[in-house]
Amino acid sequence: MSVKRLMLAAIVTGGYFIGSSFASSSTDPEEYISVQLLGVNDFHGQLETYRSRNGKQVGGAEYLAAYLEKHRQENENTLLVHAGDMVGASSPVSSLMQDEPAVEWMNNVGFDIGTLGNHEFDEGTDEMFRLLKGGKHDKTGDFEGAAFPYTAANVIDKKTGQSILPPYVIKEVDGVPIGFIGVVTTETKDIVLPSGVEDVEFTDEVTAINQSVKELKAKGVQSIIVLGHVSASLNTDGSAPAEDVAEFAPRIDDEVDIFFGGHNHGFANTMVDGKMIIQSYSYGTAFSDVDLFIDPESKEIVHKQAEIISTYHEGIEPDKEVKEMVDAYSADKEMMLSQEMGRAEASISKEKTDSGERSIGNLVADSHRQNMGTDIAFMNPGSIRANLNEGELTWGELYTMLPFGTHLVKVSLTGSELKEVLEQQWTGNFQTVMQASGLHYTWDKDAPPGRKVIDMTDEDGNTIQPDQTYTVALTNYLATGGDGFTAFKEGTDPVEGPPTLDSFITYIIESGGSVAPPEMGRIKVH
Repeated sequence: MSVKRLMLAAIVTGGYFIGSSFASSSTDPEEYISVQLLGVNDFHGQLETYRSRNGKQVGGAEYLAAYLEKHRQENENTLLVHAGDMVGASSPVSSLMQDEPAVEWMNNVGFDIGTLGNHEFDEGTDEMFRLLKGGKHDKTGDFEGAAFPYTAANVIDKKTGQSILPPYVIKEVDGVPIGFIGVVTTETKDIVLPSGVEDVEFTDEVTAINQSVKELKAKGVQSIIVLGHVSASLNTDGSAPAEDVAEFAPRIDDEVDIFFGGHNHGFANTMVDGKMIIQSYSYGTAFSDVDLFIDPESKEIVHKQAEIISTYHEGIEPDKEVKEMVDAYSADKEMMLSQEMGRAEASISKEKTDSGERSIGNLVADSHRQNMGTDIAFMNPGSIRANLNEGELTWGELYTMLPFGTHLVKVSLTGSELKEVLEQQWTGNFQTVMQASGLHYTWDKDAPPGRKVIDMTDEDGNTIQPDQTYTVALTNYLATGGDGFTAFKEGTDPVEGPPTLDSFITYIIESGGSVAPPEMGRIKVH
């Protein structure tokens, strides 16, 4: 009898259930089929990066691989799944090789099925399919692609009207079919460069899920799981499930048992409307362990329980083969990655104030404005992926902070258009407070959307005039309406600038080789 079946026997004998209780069945409990699902989300190609949780180191491809293999041994029926954003916004070791190392890592650890996140579209659908199915790239040559299937029910090819990937995948375990449906947030259209998604559309997640459930049930599939790159969150004490998945749950067909979430890098392990919602942070710092028991007669999931496990380094040996792979890729790029670009006089953080202002956001916006010679500059915080630690700044660290291949653009906007831009921070499809340079403003948290900005001044305290024209520096991502800021597309007289990362490095050099946390108080909340 397997470890999981022994556990089942103990649960039944004791009459105590963790997670959902057993559904009624005439089957002998010891004959239930035990299945383990190990889930990862939002890995973002973080092969070589470590982070801290509770004062301990977590993350790193070799440690996550070791944990997954250790837990895989607990059950002969284990499926390894992911909920998207496994590539994109990656650290240098993966991104400098077109994220092929991250896919190679997934192949190495043996993923069974995955879905798309918004970052899989960063370089367009052709490059996405090359990573999934294999092909040649001018920079890296031939690549074999992913060794496991992907599913996406709500990403539709505009030309054919069909989903670009299978809407679901069926895996058979001990003769019982399990259906996996993939979806990606509809926010993707607002948070990827328009050129990256111009040939696809993203349909309603719930509608796509329910249609796939209908088709799966017609095929006799009763155990159904969603892999969704859709936000979920939960307080660490288990209270207040929130975000899109919690909102969707009551509208999703009750045949769905489990929803693996992603996208917002949060924690979730809860039940909403009888559906288990699970999400394990991001960057390989944790993974989900979901244990199922399936009745082989009804083919229904009769019990489910889950745990989020942090990948603490202490107490486990890193996977040797993965470590060698990561070290090999790192050695190939070591000279570039370790090149010193300057120093940080103190740590510069992504942490935001109550108003939404971030020290590192101000710094990056300042670099935009100086290099483009504009009155004002903006930076979206979602494109800043790491803090800067005090001390030496290497090219690799700066690349990890600004991993996207965007470039700067200078445009002209009137004061009234700037006001429209700022109001879209609370009215757009992807609501976020931008970081600013050369602009100070106050917003009212109690005012209705569209009327939140109370006043706007330049850095000298002069009121921004509605009819006056101001030059603005921003990334081409924002300039084309990224993050839902469509008002930026009203900008005139565009002038293309340098790559965003190059601009920031130039700013460090022109600042005498060092940077410090910039002044705060540019954004105030009333």
